[in-house]
Amino acid sequence: MSVTVSDIRPGAYFDSVVLMQLQRDLVRLDGVIDAGIVMATPANRDLLASSDLLPPEATAATAEDLLIVVRADDDRAARAALVGLDDLIRNRQTASGTGYRPRSLAGALRQAPEAGWILISVAGRYAAAVAREALDAGRHVFLYSDNVDLADEEALKRRAAAAGLLVMGPDCGTAIVNGIGLGFANRVPRGNIGLVGASGTGLQALSTQVGALGAGISHAIGTGGRDLKSEIDGRTTRQALDLLARDPDTHVLVLVSKPPAPRVAARLLAAAGHIGQTAGKPIVVYFQGLATALEHVGPWVHLTTSLNATARLAVALSHAGMAAPESAARPSFAPPQRYLRGLFSGGTLAYEAVLGLGTVLDPLFSNVPVRPEQALSDPFQSQHHTILDLGADHFTQGRLHPMMDNETRLRRLRQEAADPGVAVILMDLVLGAGAHPDPAAELAPAIAAARNLATSEDRRLEVLVAIVGAGDDPQDVAAQREALAAAGARVYDGLEEPLQRVIAWLAPDVDEQPPVSLERLQGPLVAINIGLESFRDSLEAQGARCVHVDWRPPAGGNEAMMALLDQLSGRDA
Repeated sequence: MSVTVSDIRPGAYFDSVVLMQLQRDLVRLDGVIDAGIVMATPANRDLLASSDLLPPEATAATAEDLLIVVRADDDRAARAALVGLDDLIRNRQTASGTGYRPRSLAGALRQAPEAGWILISVAGRYAAAVAREALDAGRHVFLYSDNVDLADEEALKRRAAAAGLLVMGPDCGTAIVNGIGLGFANRVPRGNIGLVGASGTGLQALSTQVGALGAGISHAIGTGGRDLKSEIDGRTTRQALDLLARDPDTHVLVLVSKPPAPRVAARLLAAAGHIGQTAGKPIVVYFQGLATALEHVGPWVHLTTSLNATARLAVALSHAGMAAPESAARPSFAPPQRYLRGLFSGGTLAYEAVLGLGTVLDPLFSNVPVRPEQALSDPFQSQHHTILDLGADHFTQGRLHPMMDNETRLRRLRQEAADPGVAVILMDLVLGAGAHPDPAAELAPAIAAARNLATSEDRRLEVLVAIVGAGDDPQDVAAQREALAAAGARVYDGLEEPLQRVIAWLAPDVDEQPPVSLERLQGPLVAINIGLESFRDSLEAQGARCVHVDWRPPAGGNEAMMALLDQLSGRDA
C-alpha cells in the first residue's frame, strides 16, 4: 500500500521552473509514484489537494515555506526520495557554479553598476515590487512574470515613462537588444528592421521570417500582451516606436499586436504617423483582427493583414529605401473643430469609410457600423465623428433615394455646417444612368454657402467629395468636378485619397513623453537577472554579461509585512 510523506522547509525558495524540474527528477526516483514541490501558497496547496497530495501535516505550511510531498510504494522509498531530493538540489547548485551571488538587486548593481537591463521572472505577487525597485534604480525592466495586477502594470509604466525608462511586460517573453535575445528570442541575423510587439510569439514569428527572407533585426522590443488595453493605453508601445525611430541602425519599424482596444489602436496609429514622418522611416503595422479598408494611414504607415505579409513588406522596404512622401498640411481649424461628418448616398461607400476611418478616429458613429459600439443612436443627430448612409431606409421613407434627389443631403449639409465642432464634411457623388442629371448644380451652391457660414463665424470648413463616374456618363464628370471645385470643395476620384486627408487632419494628438535614451539600446548588453536561471544561462551563452540574483521574497514572503516595508520605503507611490 502506498504512503504519502511531506517535508516543510521554512525560508527555502526556488523559482517555479526549478521546482518543476526538481519535481520531474524526483518522480523518476525508484519507488516514487507521484510528487509535488511548491512554495506553499494557498493556490499551490489547493493544486496539491486536488491531486490528493496534501496530507494533514502539510496544511501547516505557509507561503514562505518550501513544501515537498512524496507518494511512494512504501515508507522506505518515500524517505529515500526526500534524501534523494537533497542530492538533486546539491547537484543543481554545483552545475550552476559556486561563484558569489548577490542576494538583492542593490547588491547586484554594486557588482555590475553598468547594468542597464533588469530581467524579472519571480512569482507575480512579488514582481511589481521588484520592478519598482529596478525603476527607482534607473534601469529598464524586462518583466516576464505574469499574474501582475493590471493597476500595478499601469502604475509601473506611468512611472517608467516619466523617467524615460521601459517596462517590457508583464508577461513579456521576447526581446532582442543589440543582437542579444532576452527570454525566448530566436537567434536571428542583425539588420535594419526594428520590431515592437505586444505578442511574444508574434515577435518570434516575424524575426524568423525576416531572417528567412534575407534581412535582419536591429532590435525587438516586447511590450507585454496587455499594453494595448485601454487601461495601459499603449504606453510602452509608443515609447518603443519613438526609441527605434531615433535609432540610426533601424531603417524600418514594424508593430505587431493581438487585437488592441479601438481607442488605443486609433491613438497608436496616429502616433505612428507622427513618429514615422518625424524620423522619415516607414512603419508597418499588423493589428490582428482589425477591420480596415486602408492600406496606409498617412504617408508613412502601412497596414497589413498577416504576419507573412508584414515580414515581406518590411523586408521590401528595408531593401528599397523610401523617398519622403508628400504630407498633407493640416488646415488651420478653430480650436473647437475636431470632427468629421460623412454624408454618403451609397451604403457601400459609407461602410468603406467607416472601415477605413474607424481605425484612427475614435469614437466614430454610423448608421452602418462595423462594430456594435459604433452604432448611432439617432441617425438624425450626429455625434463626435459620424458617417451616414443617407440612402438607408430611415432617410428614404416617402422620399427619393439621394442619388436621384439631393434634398436630404442638402438639409443635412446645412445642419452639419452649422455645428461649430465640425471641421470636415466628406461626401460621395455617384453619377451614371438613372442618377440625378446634374447633382453639382444643387450641391455646389450649398457647399459654397456652408463654407461661407463657417468663415463668417471664424471657422474653416473643408468639404471633400469622392466622385464615382465615367467619362461617358450623361452628367459630364469633368463638368461636375469643375463646378464642385469652384465652390471650394476638394474633389477626388474614389475614396482612398480623401480618407488619407481626413486622417492627416483629424487624427488624435500625440502625447509627449520623455524620450528613452539610445545609450543602453546601442551599447553592449549588461543585465541583472532575478528569477529564472535559464534566462541568465541564455544571456551568457550569447556573450552578454549577466549577474544572477539569489533572490528570496522580502519579509519571508509575508505580504502584509511586504506592504509595510513598501510604505516605509516610499515605494507604494
